[in-house]
Amino acid sequence: MTPDISPSPAASSPLLLSWSGGKDSTIALHDLRVEGEAEDVSLLTTVTEGYDRISIHGVRVELLRRQAEAVGMPLSVAEIPAQSSNEDYEAAMSAAFRPFAERGVRDVGYGDLFLRDIRDYREALMARLGMRAVFPVWGEETEGFARRFMALGYRAVVVCVDTEALDGEFAGREYDEQFLRDLPERVDPCGERGEFHTFVYDGPAFRHPVYFMRGDRVLRDGRFHYQDLIPTGSPRG
Repeated sequence: MTPDISPSPAASSPLLLSWSGGKDSTIALHDLRVEGEAEDVSLLTTVTEGYDRISIHGVRVELLRRQAEAVGMPLSVAEIPAQSSNEDYEAAMSAAFRPFAERGVRDVGYGDLFLRDIRDYREALMARLGMRAVFPVWGEETEGFARRFMALGYRAVVVCVDTEALDGEFAGREYDEQFLRDLPERVDPCGERGEFHTFVYDGPAFRHPVYFMRGDRVLRDGRFHYQDLIPTGSPRG
């Protein structure tokens, strides 16, 4: 396991958490709350313009808003163009981060586990903005992380599958012990290389579940299977 060399946020300091709605960012939030290392936390999520959905994960923004309300966190949204260039992405993110920096927020949390190139990129981007990237779950072994997520009582559904790594039939499944048992050995248990993505709908950080029903499963770009989740006001269908 890679040693955790991530800096911690200053005690009782405000923190902005990069939020995908998935398991990694959920456990990052959980750990920050348990450790009491941040005075208050706000969530920031990237949403694809024209689609009204979380970028990459494909979850409807309405479910994102309900999720943020359920965990009791304020939510900010950064809109990025579909098929955006790196320059487009950085411009959108800089605009989203700037108001927080002006309010004195210096720490930005990420749920990354082990991809060093992504971590280096985030640290460089934050440094250019006069902010600091922190990684609450960095270095945790991924199978152990997955089982900790489940043991804590969190529940999630798989919302996107990269069919170059995993059969599209995995989209829409519960992220549970059976899911882990069925994964091919080459696939990371947390999908850390982008093999799959999740939406967390219940657990200790939630004041109440986020209710939804499964809609269509759609193949996009000839590669990615998305499971649509439709918000409901009662237990899921």
